[in-house]
Amino acid sequence: MERVELERVISAAYADRERLRDRAAQDAVLETVGLLDRGQVRVAEKVGGEWKVNAWVKEAILLYFALRPLEPMDAGDLRFFDKIPTKTDLQAQGIRVVPPGVVRYGSFLEPGCVVMPGYVNIGAYVGAGTMVDTWATVGSCAQVGAGVHLSGGVGIGGVLEPLQATPVVIEDGAFIGSRCIVVEGVVVEEEAVLGAGVVLTASTPIVDVTGPEPVVTKGRVPARSVVIPGTRPKEFPAGTFHVPCALVVGKRQESTDRKTSLNDVLRTFDVQV
Repeated sequence: MERVELERVISAAYADRERLRDRAAQDAVLETVGLLDRGQVRVAEKVGGEWKVNAWVKEAILLYFALRPLEPMDAGDLRFFDKIPTKTDLQAQGIRVVPPGVVRYGSFLEPGCVVMPGYVNIGAYVGAGTMVDTWATVGSCAQVGAGVHLSGGVGIGGVLEPLQATPVVIEDGAFIGSRCIVVEGVVVEEEAVLGAGVVLTASTPIVDVTGPEPVVTKGRVPARSVVIPGTRPKEFPAGTFHVPCALVVGKRQESTDRKTSLNDVLRTFDVQV
């Protein structure tokens, strides 16, 4: 089907699940998830500098869960009981997955990606040369750019509902330090660095402390920022307590060698990764 027709059929079936009994609706769902698996459609894409959600693609994923039965699955010596199979033909796609790493069907990884014993969920998109390190997870529909490093234990949140909710976006060249958590549609812009243990939700204050006065934003880490965990005092009926925030402490310096630039900035700002 053409993309416009796929969108029409899927949205109609999502609004009226009885339509999912029709072969045409089932075929549309299977075709869309297949397109996701091949990187030919995305849950979200950057248009005019802003990330736009394709809600109908999320609808297709949810309908795919409805169509798929629970069944035994094998992946080498590993045994599973699930609805969604793992990706196949990894060698042909130029993707390295280290056992027992799992990449689910319906996600897409560009050539040169490495997945250590981590996890990439359905609907996610991961750019070329990105490292998903040990026990790092890329949640459903998350969008991760090229040349990103997700360090050990990083949690990139997923989102399927609400349909219009923007997924977490990690843009090209970003470095996400160990045990960071990024959820609720937060956007980490190009080449930003998150030090170990930074937690970012939609409501987490992101405080730029590089000037004479703090500047507070939420939901977006500016490009090339260096960010570390912090706390701020907040008044409650029971007293004053310190609540988490993220501190922007500097910027990555210009360099023709991104790896050199990253190493320098980590040393300069004493950032733990």
